[in-house]
Amino acid sequence: MKLFFMSDIHGSLHYVKEGIKSFEREKADYLIILGDTLYHGPRNPLPKDYNPKEVADILNKYKEKIIAVRGNCDSEVDQMMIEYDMMSDYSIVLYNNRRIYITHGHIYNKNNMLKLTKGDVLIHGHTHVTVAEKYENIYILNPGSITLPKDNGPNSYGVLENNLFEIKDLEGNTFKSIYLD
Repeated sequence: MKLFFMSDIHGSLHYVKEGIKSFEREKADYLIILGDTLYHGPRNPLPKDYNPKEVADILNKYKEKIIAVRGNCDSEVDQMMIEYDMMSDYSIVLYNNRRIYITHGHIYNKNNMLKLTKGDVLIHGHTHVTVAEKYENIYILNPGSITLPKDNGPNSYGVLENNLFEIKDLEGNTFKSIYLD
């Protein structure tokens, strides 16, 4: 099974189209959205081609392939536009005999962990900065932001296949990876 991770779309029509193009190119089984889907938030600049309604329309076409969690910029009114569940603070995906906890990162992160055990994986967004590390026998992963990357990183997404987590730019070039042993 191949999983595709995208975070922090922030209502950008341009970048959701780029993300969907990457999802299709990767031929992933599921699209996992790590929050901050429609709204750009008061701290962020207005993203390129800001159009939350059209972003919702595009994502709704993939609703049977999407697993999503709520970000700090997502609200109950957003759920009215989205045709898949997106209001959980975290969710668990079973993958190759391990638990992957997906969350946005504004509540649960490296400094405020869920009840994880050795070999579990925590994947979150929120910081807009890529991370692929093992910390106290737990994997901490962040695909960065598809729309508003920080720390001079590229617009990016993550792919997990055969226990290899790769963070890629929008052209599909891997620039960070970690093997989940």
